[in-house]
Amino acid sequence: MESGAAVREPEPSLEVLDWGVVAYDDALRRQEALVSERVAQRSSDRLVLVEHPPVVTVGRSGGVEDLRASEESLRRRGIAVHFVDRGGRATFHGPGQLVAYPIVKLRERDLHLYLERLLETLCAVIRSYGLSPQLRPGNPGVWVGSAKVASVGIAVRRWVAYHGVALNVTTDPTWFDWIVPCGNAAETITSLEREAGRSVPLDEVKARFVEAFRGAFGYGEEHGRHPPWLVRRAPSEDEIRRMEARLRHSGLATVCESAHCPNLGECFGRGTATFLILGNRCTRACRFCAVEKGVPEPPDPGEPARLAATVQELGLGHVVVTSVTRDDLPDGGASHFARTIEALRQARPGARVEVLIPDFQGSAEALGAVFSARPDVLNHNVETVARLYTRVRPQGNYRRSLEVLKRAARAGLRVKSGLMLGLGESEGEVLAALEDLRRVGCTDLTLGQYLAPSKGHLPVSRYVPPDEFDEWADVARSLEFEAVASGPLVRSSYRAGELWGKGRTAA
Repeated sequence: MESGAAVREPEPSLEVLDWGVVAYDDALRRQEALVSERVAQRSSDRLVLVEHPPVVTVGRSGGVEDLRASEESLRRRGIAVHFVDRGGRATFHGPGQLVAYPIVKLRERDLHLYLERLLETLCAVIRSYGLSPQLRPGNPGVWVGSAKVASVGIAVRRWVAYHGVALNVTTDPTWFDWIVPCGNAAETITSLEREAGRSVPLDEVKARFVEAFRGAFGYGEEHGRHPPWLVRRAPSEDEIRRMEARLRHSGLATVCESAHCPNLGECFGRGTATFLILGNRCTRACRFCAVEKGVPEPPDPGEPARLAATVQELGLGHVVVTSVTRDDLPDGGASHFARTIEALRQARPGARVEVLIPDFQGSAEALGAVFSARPDVLNHNVETVARLYTRVRPQGNYRRSLEVLKRAARAGLRVKSGLMLGLGESEGEVLAALEDLRRVGCTDLTLGQYLAPSKGHLPVSRYVPPDEFDEWADVARSLEFEAVASGPLVRSSYRAGELWGKGRTAA
């Protein structure tokens, strides 16, 4: 760039970062780093969503007189205390409260307009639960009736705004008894859940907040808009239709279609697919997955033979078979997996068989049935880091998944697993997950970008650029994974035959 040339401002866009539960001081450090990036125009606008452990923050207008107990007493009760560089007085953050930190460039350079938009966002969310939000001139916050449900505190550096809003979703109002809320000793505090008179999931409120924020600040509808590295050439409709017709004729399903895989066109065009057995309805409700949820049909006893015949017809040399999770079956569908592997061996003896299995609720007997059929690759995805399991896979268990992989390795099988990035995980958590996978004997690894199938699924926290996927691949190889596929569009069975070959070479 020539000396004195103007730095080009990035196109207006919004990146949503869901950090999960993070201590206030840690979140503040992260926030300050993001503000510096935005001031230097090295990033787009960002909206950080977070939940804090119990903490009291006191702004520039407040002081110790806003605390109803000494700092030492509050800390003994597990409540951290921080004096912060923003307007306002004492505010409480804690469990069940959605805290949102918009780190945005104020192009109009109008703080009053910015505050109006934040309040508009909060009001839109509150109205979506059938409630009537109220504003009070000169007092930044939102009330329902006579009780306050949300507060606002902002700061600006070189016209980049930060800090933000706190919305009580399921927060216990008694936490606020330890402070003088916003300098008003008579203030009554409430929550969305209390006012709505029903359960209000925090993840649901997050999704509504993001949608309202985009509308209020003019970012437009972002769903379906991806960074350029996620945009692929449109596949041949003829190739897709031919593959779909062949599968329908055989009465077979694929996870490529059920899970809305971005690589469907490429794989169908090459005459490959990841076959989905045991129906297309899942008994679990993972927040990231597009596969239909509900009560499944009984297993089809003729499915293994039909699948084997189709594989023979397609001439596949590497076959990948997966299933929905069938917690309704005594063995979780393990015997059906075993029969499918056996049918494939008989129909096409030279083909390699890779299975991507559920956890079978950790049943040793069910796992043993699959292991005894001796698939060439045993894949079970941990999907995300340990901390995010309750949000991403509420019916799953991180340690149980590791145990599945450990047992497969001990049975002498080649073991594979995968992670999605972009759900709010930290670098340290990803590294810990990779170390866990190697410790239990996993040799093959896939890393890909999480893409939300719809507005009803978990939002994307971050789009990870390709160079970071390359860096994670290097980290994985340094941990002695034998075969690694890492990239934004990588999926657990994408080009599985090629990954198998890499592992063979490394071994």
